[in-house]
Amino acid sequence: MTKEQIIQEIIASLSADLSVFSSASKAAHAAATHSECLPDNKYDTTALEASYIAQGQANRAQEIRVALESYRALILHDFDDDTPIRLTALVTLENGEGTLRRVFLGPQAGGKIIADGDGEIVVITPGSPLGRSLLGMRSGDEVKAGDDAAAMIFTIVAVC
Repeated sequence: MTKEQIIQEIIASLSADLSVFSSASKAAHAAATHSECLPDNKYDTTALEASYIAQGQANRAQEIRVALESYRALILHDFDDDTPIRLTALVTLENGEGTLRRVFLGPQAGGKIIADGDGEIVVITPGSPLGRSLLGMRSGDEVKAGDDAAAMIFTIVAVC
């Protein structure tokens, strides 16, 4: 899978997420303002709880909009063995047991998984522990994922 295809998959996934959260926000807002949610007494918090849900859904929809814009404006960079890792790097990592893992360093949407014929690609951000560790590294370097005693050590096998 090319990096252009990865970006298109992320944009498609974020667009679907935005649709879901926008609909959920509208439904929660409608519930919060519906006449049946009017409080019967001072202890009835149904409308208040529904408004909190609506606000949470709206906030998440806005976060997704920001992520979508960042991916639509993203400029892809080419990497070789000597180029330091930064945004848009597709990195193949190998743990001590020989298991390979591929990560894409993106500006937003960390944790999103992109299915590929060769396995999966996990989107990470520079704000994540692994993302921070990868910045500036090169192919062949070892990187520690996390800061605690349970942190894993990976070797950077390839960067593109």
